[in-house]
Amino acid sequence: MSTPVAPPGPPPGPPPPPPPAPPARTDLPTADLERRYYAHVVDRALAWTTYAAVAGLGWWLLDGPVVVALLVLGWALVVQVALAVLLGLRGLSPGKALLGLRAVSAATGRPVGVGAALLRGLVVGLAGLPTLLLGAATLAWTSASDRDRQRRGWHDHLAGTVVVDLRPVPEAEEPDDARPRAIVNLTAMRLVPATVRPAVTATRPPTTPPTTPAPARTPRAPTTPPTTPAPARTPRAPTTPPRGSRPSSPPSSPPSSPPADPPAGARRRAVPTDSPTPPAGWQVELDSGERVVVDGLVLLGRGPVAGSGEQVRHLVPLRSQDMSVSKTHAQLQVAADGALVVMDRGSTNGSVVLRAGVSRELTPGKPLTLLEGDTVRLGDRSLRVLQRG
Repeated sequence: MSTPVAPPGPPPGPPPPPPPAPPARTDLPTADLERRYYAHVVDRALAWTTYAAVAGLGWWLLDGPVVVALLVLGWALVVQVALAVLLGLRGLSPGKALLGLRAVSAATGRPVGVGAALLRGLVVGLAGLPTLLLGAATLAWTSASDRDRQRRGWHDHLAGTVVVDLRPVPEAEEPDDARPRAIVNLTAMRLVPATVRPAVTATRPPTTPPTTPAPARTPRAPTTPPTTPAPARTPRAPTTPPRGSRPSSPPSSPPSSPPADPPAGARRRAVPTDSPTPPAGWQVELDSGERVVVDGLVLLGRGPVAGSGEQVRHLVPLRSQDMSVSKTHAQLQVAADGALVVMDRGSTNGSVVLRAGVSRELTPGKPLTLLEGDTVRLGDRSLRVLQRG
């Protein structure tokens, strides 16, 4: 007895391809140098803390300084390789993760891989050798003077990386009109005495009402019920007014004289003065303590030069330690409505306005309204906006 065998089915096809990776974000803002410096300090502090712990433990357990030095050197290599792997695969380090930064590829926006991260870490490690901080200062200078305005140093250009800021950037809403407005004191207006005009009254002759005779008394009905008496006739009022009475309509009064004008002092007190307060002037306080009054076009930079046909009020030179301030970096000017505006004039490293903890990078050639208390950063220099009282 044979058992029927089912025909073989079609061969299994290839497995489905994995889902594509989400597209990398290329619209993230470039991290500023201050936050990158803090992240570098955190990474170095953690690494040197572990070096010191391993050195102390080796000195306690092992004999000989050479063995301890080799132990510390081997541990340093392990730490650097671990940091390079973390940076190459995730774009992170302990300091960058703490401050919300990430090092990604400048071309694709994805992590650069372990090889590029090892090269980047080697350059940063060589710059951190005891050379009176010349190596670290050189890397910082190349980052600040990047022509692409992405703050990429030599180590970033060699590895093809760019450090971006992952924090959400809130949009700072600009008020429509931040100038002081005229205040009308309603309480004071109520206390001002109103203009008193003399009342003109016309004398009206007295009128004597016409005398109306009292109606006759109606006789009572008898107590006996035989018949009901007819009601008594009520006498009518006389149709002609009695002698001595006057007509009800009063005679036309003589025309009244026009009211007298109130005193000049009372008229001035009755009219409130609500003229708008003129806008106050503006001034800026540099980080060196100097103050500059903005009463016209003000140019700021390492060596500001007025353009052809420009009527410049002040030229403010700003000394820069790392050459991050351009020759003519930005300008300040009071608009027609009295507001203070700032504009970047195509500087190399850009200009940033800090308002209520929110930083906003200026677009070259596009003015931005400033408010009192704002801080404007021009490279490694800064200024604060004040209002002249």
